[in-house]
Formats: sequence, C-alpha cells, structure tokens
Amino acid sequence: MPPTSPPSPAHPTQPPIVLAITGASGAVYAMRLLEALLLLDRQVHLTISQSGAAVIRQELQVQLSPAGGNLWEALAATDRLLGVAVDAAWCAPRARQAAEAGGLTIHHYEDFFAPIASGSFLTAGMVICPCSGSTLSGIAHAASQNLIQRAAEVHLKEQRKLIIVPRETPVSALQLENMLRLARANVVVLPAAPGWYHGATCLCDLVDFVVARILDQLAIDNTAMARWGTG
Repeated sequence: MPPTSPPSPAHPTQPPIVLAITGASGAVYAMRLLEALLLLDRQVHLTISQSGAAVIRQELQVQLSPAGGNLWEALAATDRLLGVAVDAAWCAPRARQAAEAGGLTIHHYEDFFAPIASGSFLTAGMVICPCSGSTLSGIAHAASQNLIQRAAEVHLKEQRKLIIVPRETPVSALQLENMLRLARANVVVLPAAPGWYHGATCLCDLVDFVVARILDQLAIDNTAMARWGTG
C-alpha cells in the first residue's frame, strides 16, 4: 500500500465508520481493513462477535477477546502473514498510533447501549467483514440477536451505507435468498472474491484488492490496488 501522512489527532471532520467482525473465515480481510481505515485517518467503531474472535484465534493464532484484548497482536500477525514490513507505510504499529490518537472505539457485541445501536448516532457507513451466514440471516429477517445485527438494522432504517462481506463457499439457496433480500434493501453485498487482473504477485495483493473495493464503496479515496486502465 502507498505512503500516507502521519495520523493526526482525533478531530474528526467526517462521521465514523462502523466495522463489525463476525464468525466467518477471512480474519485477514477484517484486520487489513481496520489497518487501512485507521491509516486513512478515519474514526472506527469496532465490534467483534464471540465467533469472530474465535476465528481470529484459529486463523491468526492470537487470543483476541470480543472486548478487543490483544487487538494489536492480531494486526501484527496479519502483517506477518501478508509479508508487510513493520516499517511499511501501512502496518500495525502505525495503525496503533492512529488508534491511540483517538481513532478507534471498541464496543462489546452484547452491549445494546452502545452508540451504534441508535439511529441518532451519525456514521458514514457500516461494514461487516467477514459476514457469517447467521449474521446474514439475522439482518435479512430483522431479527437482531446482538449489537452487530442491531447496528446493521439501524443502518438499514436510516438508509445509510451498509456493506456485507460474505466469504463462505459454496452458498446455499437460503443464503442466496438472504443476500438478494438485502441487496433489494440497498445493502452492498461484496463477497471476499479477489481479482487477479491488477497484477497480483503475493497474498497481500489479493487481500488488498478486497479491502480496496470496500473502501471504494465507502467513498474513501485510496490506492490500495492498481486500477484497471491506469497502468
């Protein structure tokens, strides 16, 4: 990823982004997206389901808790997996610096009193990455069982940007119906399906392809991937 300016103190000029991590495979997408948002100086309200934390433990070998304990170790593990140097422009240490300057707020997934549970709390959008099948179903049927699903319902009713990133494959007819139901409600269904046309040469290129597409949908300027027709 390209260089960015040093993170500035938290004096937000734009509403924050809500990022939810649920129990589908693909923890690296979530961690890399969190890194990108923080390094692009966007405030993030993060919530992680119990299953999401379990997947991170399985895939990144970090004992992350839903309250965010060991989050920086999870980001560092992502960097190692993707081959990102610790002094790179976009890396875990710089993301932590941005977070500690006020760029990150963490909410427990069972806390229905969190600000993101209310439509009166303004946001620039919400991303569920990765999005599990159960989370998909809960949102599609307006049957919220936790803060993540409630926050998604809030974004739907307030007609704000909501992006879900399913990764499971193959998908059942019921999952497809749920995706269609949400797409008809103006939810962006963005599967974690990286392309290859941008000259991918490593795992990081494939992960960053998906991250770039998410950032595009949030209207956040980025150069996380080489774009078609620009080279």
